[in-house]
Amino acid sequence: MTDLSTTYLGLNLKNPLVASASPLSKKIDRARKLEEAGMSAIVMYSLFEEQIVRESLELDHYLSRGTDSFAEALTYLPDGGMYGIRPEKYLNQLAGLKKALTVPVIGSLNGVSKGGWVSYARKIQDAGADALELNMYYIATDADMMSNDIEDMQVELVAEVKSAISIPLAVKISPFVTSIPNFTKRLVEAGANGLVLFNRFYQPDFDLDALEIIHTLDLSTSADLRLPLRWISILYGKVNADFALTSGVHTSRDVLKAMMAGAKVAMIASELLWHSSPDRVTEILRHIQTWMEEHEYASIKQMQGSMSQKSVKEPAAFERANYMKVLGSFRDLP
Repeated sequence: MTDLSTTYLGLNLKNPLVASASPLSKKIDRARKLEEAGMSAIVMYSLFEEQIVRESLELDHYLSRGTDSFAEALTYLPDGGMYGIRPEKYLNQLAGLKKALTVPVIGSLNGVSKGGWVSYARKIQDAGADALELNMYYIATDADMMSNDIEDMQVELVAEVKSAISIPLAVKISPFVTSIPNFTKRLVEAGANGLVLFNRFYQPDFDLDALEIIHTLDLSTSADLRLPLRWISILYGKVNADFALTSGVHTSRDVLKAMMAGAKVAMIASELLWHSSPDRVTEILRHIQTWMEEHEYASIKQMQGSMSQKSVKEPAAFERANYMKVLGSFRDLP
């Protein structure tokens, strides 16, 4: 029988399919059903830096009510909507998941600045998390801020978070970096044990009738797989970290491609949000096993990195040389 097991962040997983940070982990019963369907690990939805800061400001407000210490500070912070959960409730939810599940549970922090909120990395560890995923979702809007300033800030943040915990740390990054190989190398040197490629930037839209900004969340498709697939293929063997591919994982073939690129795990959420039944997990895993048997793969580990840049006959296909080739292959319309 084929061996679907893999390792990620030092964790022994029964297969490479991991539930990525999303509302899937908000209910313990739903997480338990995902485990029963075959999910090998679950990443908690994110606890945001803004939520922690907001709670701190609210506490300060009520302790100093009437002193006009900060009249409007809270109005600058988002209420969070579905993610507007207080830090203590998040930690309780994490502890509840750990008690209810046998698969690893990975905590998730979303933040970009250094500060007191980083102490929550240790609180997540103390709540029982098997590892921590740090999501550095950041949009630079200051024209005077240089790219190296942003990267330095994020590298320093990783080092600070890592110094606060003893559990493994994965860092989820943006693809909008000038030199991804150098940046990821610096993150690993700062203490990252794993790299999650990539976080998705949710873009606002305009309502032309109400003249308002619309906040939309578009779920991924398999076409979104290509960007992380390419970069994991390039980085595999060059950066000493465990890779997780996220965004665009919807089918068994998507998972297999992620493994061949060099990922240790493939993280899935949108597909499970589309399909309310956790049976989709079982179906994907069954198809993975069938494909591996038909193509005589004995294990997941056997195929990991087999299609990375260093392993294929045409490594230039991942680089600029492929740009001309792809454009040249397009035929003019009649």
